[in-house]
Amino acid sequence: MREQLERYLALLLKANAQFNLTAIRDSDGIRTRHFEDSLKLLDAAAFAGKRVLDVGSGAGFPGLVLRVAEPSVKLTLLDATGKKVRFLQSVCDDLEFSDVLCVHGRAEELGHDKGYREQYDIVTARGVAALPALCEVCLPFVRPGGLFLAMKETPETFSGAARFGGAQEEPSLYTLPDGREHAVCRFRKTAPTPPEYPRAWGKIRRGE
Repeated sequence: MREQLERYLALLLKANAQFNLTAIRDSDGIRTRHFEDSLKLLDAAAFAGKRVLDVGSGAGFPGLVLRVAEPSVKLTLLDATGKKVRFLQSVCDDLEFSDVLCVHGRAEELGHDKGYREQYDIVTARGVAALPALCEVCLPFVRPGGLFLAMKETPETFSGAARFGGAQEEPSLYTLPDGREHAVCRFRKTAPTPPEYPRAWGKIRRGE
């Protein structure tokens, strides 16, 4: 696993010198704040053999790190930025992850596509969007009984998840090697998402 992560790190550092993939540019920082952080998801849910969608994957966190650590996951990486998807595909090609699907698209649109909607056991997101917006965008992808895992710097609650077919569970708390404390906010899919969700991003962002 470590050999693949180091290869991934080298590819990331090289690409990051050409265009911005991550604001963290030193090797130790990437290992701690991206790789180790992503690996903590393995303590929040059982990933082995699961269909997993990583929404807003960016440079591949947490999705690609999870695939390195748990090769049995059936992984889809989704991002709205073409250059990031091309980078993800290049890493998958280099690491010979031929089973990983890299998708260029907007989550709020693909959430209405029958090929993606309610097709995943676990959906992950590691971004700065507010938790209500993340729930609306991500829960439609989760099959009933599955999980949406939102990685946050602090535990957050969202009582409105039922609107999208979800119910919040106890968060998973963890501490990184550098002492930073983070949380995984957990949402169980308890019912199908109503067909009107997710809405257009403008409405989601404005909280209408």
